[in-house]
Amino acid sequence: MDPRSQGLASWNDLAPALAQSLSYMATRPADGVALDRPGVRVTNADFMAALRQLSGLLPSLDANPGLLAERFRWLRVDTAWTGYYEPVLLASRRPAPGYAHPIYRTPPDMRVTELATSGSGRQRMTYRVVNGPKGRVLRPYYDRTEIDAGGALRGKGLELAWAADPVDVYILQVQGSGRLRFTDGSEARVLYAAQNGRPYVSIGRILKERGDLPPDGVNMPAIRQWLEDHPTEAQALMNTNPSYVFFRLEEGAGSGPLGCTGRPLTPWVSLATDRSVLPSGALVAFSTPVPQHAGGGAVTGLGLAQDTGGAIKGYRIDLFCGAGDRAAAVAGHLDASGPAWLLLPRDR
Repeated sequence: MDPRSQGLASWNDLAPALAQSLSYMATRPADGVALDRPGVRVTNADFMAALRQLSGLLPSLDANPGLLAERFRWLRVDTAWTGYYEPVLLASRRPAPGYAHPIYRTPPDMRVTELATSGSGRQRMTYRVVNGPKGRVLRPYYDRTEIDAGGALRGKGLELAWAADPVDVYILQVQGSGRLRFTDGSEARVLYAAQNGRPYVSIGRILKERGDLPPDGVNMPAIRQWLEDHPTEAQALMNTNPSYVFFRLEEGAGSGPLGCTGRPLTPWVSLATDRSVLPSGALVAFSTPVPQHAGGGAVTGLGLAQDTGGAIKGYRIDLFCGAGDRAAAVAGHLDASGPAWLLLPRDR
């Protein structure tokens, strides 16, 4: 394991990201069951103990990385690896020629309720209330077609900014956060705020099934190129994904994108996971190859489950790659299968 592959000069540099996970786990009930599957039952206290153990070991790991094998139980999880990053968009603070594609804040009429389901699970319902012939009724919240093509949110003062490229806005929603470079020279971050409750549909899968992209060539750069090469068909394809993400604006550089724990993400360390497989707070050892388009090699080290996403289901891990050209290249092409290991203290 090599911390340099994660952009760390030393294992000690992992401390800020680790502090974010410790802060989050301190808010969780210690006796709460974080993971329960055949042969594995892990509580929040177990996760907290693993994070604290690693925190205490950091000063010694550079000289003795074998401590990870000595002090932790390694539980293998076979998974698929993908990546995500923080895109940069050209935008205007006001509607202007060449800037016609809105980035929306959370609509006030969108409501979210948690419903109890069979067993111990809960399900979120996202909806709006409308007046029907027999009184007020609930309807699913607007989908992408209704918002982008039908103008369901137009003229309601919900625009945070206007982007130059509709494909940029779509990719921003897929990635979940990004940076805006405004025409007036200022910058801001757009951070994930909410989602419309509709399921995520992969337009890459649709392009593959239609034969528009080869099975081994479905990646974000290829999807973007197809959308740019087919401008009259692009919006219809994007509309096949009904999921829609809303944002909030953070002026200036800020602290970076936030994960599902409400805390900043760390490039090459933070992982987005399905919380039923690897819950937030999990400490994970991993090694995933870097695509040849981004220089090859591998990212090998320690990751922290600090995020989730509508497209992250089952045994899949999304590695946060940060911002910049290399981040975009790795995230855009990373598609690999391989193991990860959940690390738990041996003495629990």
